[in-house]
Amino acid sequence: MILYNTTYSVAEEVAEDWLRWMKRFFLPAAMATELPTGYRTLRLLTELDNGGVTFSIQLDFNTRTDYEAYLESHADTLRQRIKHRFGNQFISFDTLLEEA
Repeated sequence: MILYNTTYSVAEEVAEDWLRWMKRFFLPAAMATELPTGYRTLRLLTELDNGGVTFSIQLDFNTRTDYEAYLESHADTLRQRIKHRFGNQFISFDTLLEEA
């Protein structure tokens, strides 16, 4: 299994709206591609004082090929939707993990 993790640091004043939007729009759109097999939405508990709230959005893929197809055909469009909705109120970085 391949796990595609994106860690987001979201401005505190929009964190609840951001999380609600991600659950209502982003995650259903990602799952509608039929490439991820599941997802998790996590809030970081060991928060650094960075003026924001940190979340981890994780998408599961059966194979690296499925992940690469998602990345090539869908990831940029979905990222742009987040950027359009929340502008510069968040920053993010991605990591790719494989089940050992």
